[in-house]
Amino acid sequence: MTMINSKSNFQKLPAIATNLIDNNPIYQEHLNKKEMVEVINRTFDPSSVPDVNDIPEEELTKRVKSILSLHLVSGMLNDFTPEQMQLFDEAVKRG
Repeated sequence: MTMINSKSNFQKLPAIATNLIDNNPIYQEHLNKKEMVEVINRTFDPSSVPDVNDIPEEELTKRVKSILSLHLVSGMLNDFTPEQMQLFDEAVKRG
């Protein structure tokens, strides 16, 4: 009889987040791994995303990476001076 790892995608989320952070020096430098795993777990809470187990692992990885990137960028914006933030806002408005 073949044993198949039947972990749900919800159970795999912390491993996906940890793997992405561990393999990206920029994430390692700017993100707190424990906090990000908690954010990912809250974001994909079964009450919020009841069909998380229907999402392929590749798609979950893509979504987790997007969330990590969003937190990375938002954290960097906190370090901007008011002048830098104004330049950034103008650049975003121009598209």
